[in-house]
Amino acid sequence: MSKEPYAQLTKGTFIIASPDINSGMYFRGVILICEHGPTGSFGILVNKVLDVEIPEEVINMKEITNPRLQIRAGGPLQPNQMMLVHSNDQQPDITLKLCDGTFLGGDMQFLQEAMSDPNGPAVLLCFGYCGWGPGQLEREFLAGMWFICPASSKHVFDTSPEKLWQTILREMGGKYATLSMIPDDLSLN
Repeated sequence: MSKEPYAQLTKGTFIIASPDINSGMYFRGVILICEHGPTGSFGILVNKVLDVEIPEEVINMKEITNPRLQIRAGGPLQPNQMMLVHSNDQQPDITLKLCDGTFLGGDMQFLQEAMSDPNGPAVLLCFGYCGWGPGQLEREFLAGMWFICPASSKHVFDTSPEKLWQTILREMGGKYATLSMIPDDLSLN
C-alpha cells in the first residue's frame, strides 16, 4: 500500500498518527473518520482501550454475554457521550455505514440486545469522539501529522488495539513499515 492522495481523506478512512504526535491521547492513535466535509470532520479513536466503571443504571456490565463488545476512549470531545461502532448491518435507518462491515449508530435497545447475545455483532462502545473545524484536518494532514489508508472492519474489530498502529503501518509498507518499528519510548532505543 502506498500513501493515499489527499482526495482520499473521506468517511471510511483511517488516519494514523505520525511519530510527530509523541504524547497525549493521539499518541499512536488510529482514528476512523465518520464524516469529512467542508464544515469539518469527526472520527472515533478505535485503538485506545478504556478501563472505566460504567454506572449500572446506564449499562449493567454483569449482563454482558457478547464476547465481542469492547470499550474504547473514542476521543477527547464530549467524553461522557456514548458512540456505537459495530458490525450489524440490520439497522440502516439508524446507522451510518463507514466502510464494509462497519457501522456507526444505534439506540439503547440495539445495545442491550447486542450485549446480551453471545453470538452478537462486534461492538465498540466508545466514549467521546474527535473533531476538527473546517479545513483543520486537511491542514494537519498536509503538515504530516497523519497518514491515511482505507479502513477495514478486520482492523476495527479483530486487530488488537495495542497492536493496531504498528499493524496498519507495517501493512502500508515502505517507509511506513519502518516507522512501525519505532519503540514507544525512544529512550529505550
